[in-house]
Amino acid sequence: MSTFGYRKPADLPQTIAVFPLEGAVLYPRGVLALNIFEPRYLNMVDDALGEQRLIGIIQPAVGHEQEVTPDLADVGTVGRITTFSETDDGRYLITLTGIARFRFERELKAGTPYRQALVSYDAFAGDFTPAPDHKIDRPALMKSLKTYAALHGFAVDWDSVDEAPTETVINVAAQICPFDAAAKQALLEAPTLEERCRALIALLEWDVASDKQQRPMQ
Repeated sequence: MSTFGYRKPADLPQTIAVFPLEGAVLYPRGVLALNIFEPRYLNMVDDALGEQRLIGIIQPAVGHEQEVTPDLADVGTVGRITTFSETDDGRYLITLTGIARFRFERELKAGTPYRQALVSYDAFAGDFTPAPDHKIDRPALMKSLKTYAALHGFAVDWDSVDEAPTETVINVAAQICPFDAAAKQALLEAPTLEERCRALIALLEWDVASDKQQRPMQ
């Protein structure tokens, strides 16, 4: 099943608006809620709504986060605006639904207040359909997630998690767990769902082990 009729890399434009956000990642078929208030990004949303409703979410490159116009990470995700509302004070509340990851090729001098880039989707042709999950060790994943959530006191509806597709569980956890930007980028760039799952479990277990080491002796 394709997302919004996009079935292959050639179905998406190579030139897209990009929205640099540290710590924010979007996955294919995932969602990202955004509160838009800067004038340049209000303009970006206006332009997107008038065309294909596409926006690329990408993190600043590691080490460049504090720059006014930071270098960008190698990989981001293009999403489509699927909900939109405007507040009384002029902000836009939108939801992006991810379509496919892209590789950032170069920035374009587009003459818009927001940034635009030339991107390629060729390395991520598999993103256009749900990822196979038959090799995923879901019990190990769930064990790590439950241990991590209990350690940090996160309230989780585990019945809903149990019913969700494995791809959704992995990608939502990779998106919302409070890892640093570099870890989130590494998870996003994992070539396969299986590799992302292994990396996610490793991060969860490392966090739990680190917490145990930092606890004072009783």
